[in-house]
Amino acid sequence: MAAQQQSNSGGTWTGTQAYVFAVICLVVGVAIGYLVRGSATPAAATPTAQTNAAPAGMGNGQPPTADQMKHMAEKQAEPLLAQLKSKPNDPQLLYQIGNVYYDTQNYPEAINYYDQSLKANPNSPDVRTDMATAYFYSGDVDKALSELAAVLKSNPTHANALFNQGMILWKGKMDINGAVTAWKKLLETNPNYEHKDEVQAFITQAEKHANIKPGQKTDKPAGL
Repeated sequence: MAAQQQSNSGGTWTGTQAYVFAVICLVVGVAIGYLVRGSATPAAATPTAQTNAAPAGMGNGQPPTADQMKHMAEKQAEPLLAQLKSKPNDPQLLYQIGNVYYDTQNYPEAINYYDQSLKANPNSPDVRTDMATAYFYSGDVDKALSELAAVLKSNPTHANALFNQGMILWKGKMDINGAVTAWKKLLETNPNYEHKDEVQAFITQAEKHANIKPGQKTDKPAGL
C-alpha cells in the first residue's frame, strides 16, 4: 500500500509521503490491523466453521487463493444459510452470515448480507460499521466514509467507527488532519478504549506530518 503512487483523492504521492505513510501504519497497523470490527467481539463461529478441513492446496505455506477463500466462506455459511430459510429477516443471523463472508475476504457478499441485516434493523451501528469497512476493502472509499458518517450521526461516540473513520481518511484520502480529529474524538469520548495507547502514538506520528499534502514536493528525510 505504501508503494502506491496516487491517493484515492486524486493527488500524486511523493516519495516522502509514501515513506511517512509506511512509518505511521507500522506504529498501529501491525498491532491492531488497519480497521476494526463494528463490535468488539465478532459473532461466534459456528461449530462447522471451526471444524471444516481447509480446502485442498492450503496448509502448504501458501496463502489461499480467491477461489479457496470463497469455498471456505460457502462451507462456513452453510448452517447459517439453512437457518435463514426459516428466519429470512433475522437481522442478527444476516449479520453473522455477512461476518463469514467478511472474514474470508468476500466483501461484496458481506456487503449484501450486511445490507439485508440493516433493512431489517436499520439502527445497528456495529453492522453499518462493518459494512463500511467492507466497502473500503472493496475499493469504495467514499461509500465507506458515507456509511461511517451515518453511524456517527446517530452514535457520535461509537469507538470503532471513529477509529475506522480516521484510518480511512488517512489511507483513502490522505487527510491527516481529518484522521487526527477523528482519533482525538475517539480518545476523548472513550477514555477506556482498548487500543488507546496505540491510537495516541498514531496521532503523535500523524501530527508530525500534518502539513504534507497530496502532490506536495518534499525532500526525502535525511538518512533514508
